[in-house]
Amino acid sequence: MLVAFSVAPSSTDSDDGSVTKAVAAAVKVVKDSGLPYELNSMFTILEGEWDEVFEVIKRATDVVAETAPRTSLVIKADIRPGHTNQLTEKVKRVEQELGGLS
Repeated sequence: MLVAFSVAPSSTDSDDGSVTKAVAAAVKVVKDSGLPYELNSMFTILEGEWDEVFEVIKRATDVVAETAPRTSLVIKADIRPGHTNQLTEKVKRVEQELGGLS
């Protein structure tokens, strides 16, 4: 399965409202998990089995929750049993459809 998630504190002590440090701590949890992932400006996309993916999301959320009294979590999942490497294969199929454009 692929799961796109975004976790961030609802408030910070930062003068400019930045959540960078808390998000970086969450991404470190993802990176340390060893699961395939992709980071973009809005979400972290994680690939794996249901239990392992959601365990990582829980740990990442717990790390962020340590930084503020309130945490925001958004999750979107693509559940497709029997398919692996979809983090890259889905993109390849779309690029092929576009004639190799990226």
